[in-house]
Amino acid sequence: MPSPSDFVPGHLFCFGLGYTCGRLAKLLLKQGWRVSGTTRSEEGLSVLRQDGIGAWLFGGNAGDMLDKAAFSDVTHVIASIPPGEEGDPALTKQPDWRSSAPLLRWVGYLSTPAVYGDRGGAFVHEDDDPNPGSARGARRLAAERAWVSAFEDTDVSVQVFRLSGIYGPGRSAIDQLRGGKARIIDKPGQVFNRIHVDDIGTILMASIQRPHHGRIYNVADDEACPSGDVIRYAAELLDMEPPEPIPFDSAELSPMARSFYSECKRLDTARIKSELGVELAYPTYREGLRSILDDA
Repeated sequence: MPSPSDFVPGHLFCFGLGYTCGRLAKLLLKQGWRVSGTTRSEEGLSVLRQDGIGAWLFGGNAGDMLDKAAFSDVTHVIASIPPGEEGDPALTKQPDWRSSAPLLRWVGYLSTPAVYGDRGGAFVHEDDDPNPGSARGARRLAAERAWVSAFEDTDVSVQVFRLSGIYGPGRSAIDQLRGGKARIIDKPGQVFNRIHVDDIGTILMASIQRPHHGRIYNVADDEACPSGDVIRYAAELLDMEPPEPIPFDSAELSPMARSFYSECKRLDTARIKSELGVELAYPTYREGLRSILDDA
C-alpha cells in the first residue's frame, strides 16, 4: 500500500474542504504537497489559512465563480460539494477546466451509495446498474457521469468514490454518547456500511497512485450492520448504558435521514482491495471506535 511519502508532491484542490478532505489535507501538507480548496464561510477561510491551506470562498450559488488563478498549477482535484438541480457547481460554475488547469491529471469525485437505490439488504457491486430512489441519489449519479464525461479524450483521469457513512474522531458514536445525542433508530432488517475518515484518505491516495479513468469504487468497511450495534458497542467501551431504541415509524427524523433509512444495502468492497491494494486500518466499526477512544 503506497504512503504519502511515495508521491511526487503536487497541488490538491478540494471543492468542499470539510471534515474528510481536511484530514487528508493535513497529511499531504506534511509530505510537501500544496493544498487549497473552498469553504462557504469567512470563518472557514481563516481556519484553513491558519493550517497552511489556500482557501477560497465558494458557495456554489448563482454568480459564484473562482478566479482561473486558483487552478493554474493544480494537479489533483477532489470534488465533494452536493450537486443541485443544475448539477455540480464545481463543473457548472467554473471556467473551462481544460484551459484553467493545464497541469491537472487526476480527479476524485466523492459520491454516495444512494445512487444504487434500495437493494433490500443485498450486496451491491460497482458494476451493478444504479437505480436511485431519491432525488439526492439521482443528482449524485448525474454529477458522477458529468465529471467523467468532462474529461473524456484527455490525459486527466476521473475516478468516482461512493462513500458509505463517514465517522472518525469528533464524529462518532463515542462523541454522540458523550454529548448526550446518541439515538438508536430501530428499523428491523436495516443495515448499512460505514467508513473511517482516515481509511477514505488511504483509498484516495491509493487511487492517485493507480489512476483509472471512469472507474467506480465502493468506499466502505467490511461489515454492514444496524446502527444500534454501533451505539451499543460504543456504550460498552465507555461503560455507559445505551439509549432505549426508538421505533423508526415514530422517530423524529429530517427528510434526508428518513430518505437514508428508506434504503438498505451492503456494499461489496473487493475492488478497493484488489485494484488499489488497500488494507483497511478499520475493517469494522469496532477497530475504529477503539482507536478513537484510545486517541481521545
